[in-house]
Amino acid sequence: MSRNIQDVKDMEIQYRPIGIIHSEFNEQEETPIQGIFNESVGRVEVFPEFAEGLADIEAFSHLILLYHFDRATGCTLLQKPFLDGKKARGIFAIRHFNRPNPIGLSIVRLLGVNGNVLEIKGVDVLNGTPLLDIKPYVHRFDHREEVQSGWVDDQHIDDIAEWNSTPRALRDRERTNR
Repeated sequence: MSRNIQDVKDMEIQYRPIGIIHSEFNEQEETPIQGIFNESVGRVEVFPEFAEGLADIEAFSHLILLYHFDRATGCTLLQKPFLDGKKARGIFAIRHFNRPNPIGLSIVRLLGVNGNVLEIKGVDVLNGTPLLDIKPYVHRFDHREEVQSGWVDDQHIDDIAEWNSTPRALRDRERTNR
């Protein structure tokens, strides 16, 4: 059965956090733009009522965290990305937090499990961020060959990896696109 577009547009969808992400980052300007560029360690505290859902998670090296950008400052459909401050891009072509639905996604390395607390590495999330879901990263399911990454392919990612890749640090440097 097909759904009516207006019925879908009128839906109200609500989620409740299943936990909280703890990190060393308290300001958006000082938070890394991608976890791949940093070695920051943090914790995911899953609320006790959801702890049973962590069974068998310790066998995975990486996790996908879905979270709510609770400190987003609104929605902008065109935004200058942190990696390219010269041209505004469509919000669905970048990973900025000011989105129609402020949902974030990070892939982190799982270092250990202690009860309902996950020790993680490669954190790019503000301290106290509400966690919506955890999914295991499964290489055979999640990895793709021959990927095109749009405008990001034109950036000098190797240079960015050597920097402290926070919004403030990127603004203070000469932009990566030449």
